[in-house]
Amino acid sequence: MSGIVSQALPPHVQLIEMGTAYWISRVVYAAAKLGLADHLDSKPMAAAELAQLVGAHVPSLHRFMRTLAGLGILTEDGAQRFALTPLGAALKTGAPGSAKSSLLALGSPWCAAAFDNLEYALETGRTGFEKAWGMPIFDYLAQHPEEASLFSETMVGFHSLEPPAVADAYDFSGFKTIVDVGGATGNLLAAVLARHSGPSGILFDLPHVVRDAPDLLRERGVAERVSVQSGDFFKGVPEGGDVYLLSHIIHDWSEDQCVTILNNCHKAMAPDGRLLLVEMVLPAGDIPHPGKMLDMVMLVLPGGQERTESEYAALLSKGGFRLTRVIPTTSAVSIVEAVPI
Repeated sequence: MSGIVSQALPPHVQLIEMGTAYWISRVVYAAAKLGLADHLDSKPMAAAELAQLVGAHVPSLHRFMRTLAGLGILTEDGAQRFALTPLGAALKTGAPGSAKSSLLALGSPWCAAAFDNLEYALETGRTGFEKAWGMPIFDYLAQHPEEASLFSETMVGFHSLEPPAVADAYDFSGFKTIVDVGGATGNLLAAVLARHSGPSGILFDLPHVVRDAPDLLRERGVAERVSVQSGDFFKGVPEGGDVYLLSHIIHDWSEDQCVTILNNCHKAMAPDGRLLLVEMVLPAGDIPHPGKMLDMVMLVLPGGQERTESEYAALLSKGGFRLTRVIPTTSAVSIVEAVPI
């Protein structure tokens, strides 16, 4: 937890700062929701001018912007006008890293309500999301296409450091066809193909998820090397690949569901194929790792979990695979390589 509070503070202060961290998250979410960065992109503004654009109460907005300045998102001049800092500029619509989309999705009522039911998840082992909304998260997103698109963009931003790190850490050059199972808009597959010119790719996910993929693949210059296919990986996956890539898929689902996905990959691949899981492999003991907090997200949102290397080995064995190695990357994720048994 050393990245959240200073270890130099007394223990009770550290705990209080952890407990009130949501204050900051709600302030930053509101800034994204109001679109402040987009309005301030052209020129500095005082609260009175900006309030007319965003429909806010002038004195309250001034106090809010002063707080954002204290967080380093805005800067205030002597005339009480506010401008974007480099940090604030990352909140603009379409800025690299998709910070705005990430904040709007992860700070949304539908996401926050899941964490409001963390105690329920701990008591029952069922997700806080289902308690709040009466259905699994991916069913909810299937019924709300705009939020599904926002969620897909969020995953691009949230995991933005991972695709180039994965592409550099593993030699994909010897493969002919990479099947990206549950690859959403193709962010990881595009990075791999851009790094390795030899392989082609198959991007496979649910219809409402891959609908935004062609645009991203064209932007990345790899559209001609990718076949976009829609389907349900619980029912089957495309055949013909010599490597099957699953990035942050296995961590989303229950043990039985994971075994079903792995069995379907096993059926689709050749005996000499490779399975690559891109996941945050948890270190043992007290070692800090972002995957340990992400494990709580898995608990309250989709109902999956993060795992240690030994836990992945056991799961893969149930799905017909043998774990061969875990390859670290320069990001928080590792590549879990496995072969069919």
